[in-house]
Amino acid sequence: MKIAVYGRPVSDNDNTEPFHVLFDKLNQHGIEVVVYEPFYNFLKQKTEIKGSIKTFNIHTDLHKEIDYLLSVGGDGTFLETLTFIRSLGIPVLGINTGRLGFLANVAKTEITSAIEALLDKKFTIEKRALLSLAEPENLFGEVNYALNELTIFKDSTSMITIHTYINNDYLNSYFADGLIIATPTGSTAYSLSCGGPIVMPGSQNYVITPIAPHNLNVRPLVISDNTIIRLKVEGRSMHYVVSLDSRNQTVDSSVELVIKKADFCMNIIQLENQNFFNTIRNKLLWGLDKRN
Repeated sequence: MKIAVYGRPVSDNDNTEPFHVLFDKLNQHGIEVVVYEPFYNFLKQKTEIKGSIKTFNIHTDLHKEIDYLLSVGGDGTFLETLTFIRSLGIPVLGINTGRLGFLANVAKTEITSAIEALLDKKFTIEKRALLSLAEPENLFGEVNYALNELTIFKDSTSMITIHTYINNDYLNSYFADGLIIATPTGSTAYSLSCGGPIVMPGSQNYVITPIAPHNLNVRPLVISDNTIIRLKVEGRSMHYVVSLDSRNQTVDSSVELVIKKADFCMNIIQLENQNFFNTIRNKLLWGLDKRN
């Protein structure tokens, strides 16, 4: 078995115990491990890693012989794994060494049991839909897709107007600080903090959520993910900002965006005791009211 490990070098993280546990467990089972090289160099300065370790740096260093990829960090780290695995279909398990952890939902204290479950194949694979930026196609290079959301931001203090079309039918002109197009996976991220609904994975929907709209009667909208969304931005500034998950680009205001569903999914590992409802209940602290 071959497992890849991805993480960020975090200079202020002195708690190396989770890394000890993870790599000792993988070495104990004789698993071939491939680690993101900047993360591996960071770990070598902090702790001793046993076993034979290979490294990777870019997308082409990975291939379909990798059985699983472990994301070590928070949800931001988990999102970055998509830029490496792309359409390879490598299943990803998130180990949470960050804070909230909707995607990276294996706690540091559960690393040993999670690896055992992985080796015993006591898990399911959830196929999470992605959205893609169809036009302009090369704005984000080869990685023109997102797991969570595409977001448009103003790049100055003035609000922007985002003319929005669904399958060429005019929907609305949002006068706001920005606009979020979220997948069901991304419905618990930025969209949620802006008042958007929680959408169950696999619902085949997008959520269109305005950011601080000037018209208070404008509300988030759920649409089918089989639609094509076209966005045209106007404002006092000559530019606006577009993000795919955590990757940003500044765009000329003359550029229109076309968004559609990506033609492949991301495979996310859910262990036996994990499911979407458990995650949102635990992370959002549902049911803690003494009356329940």
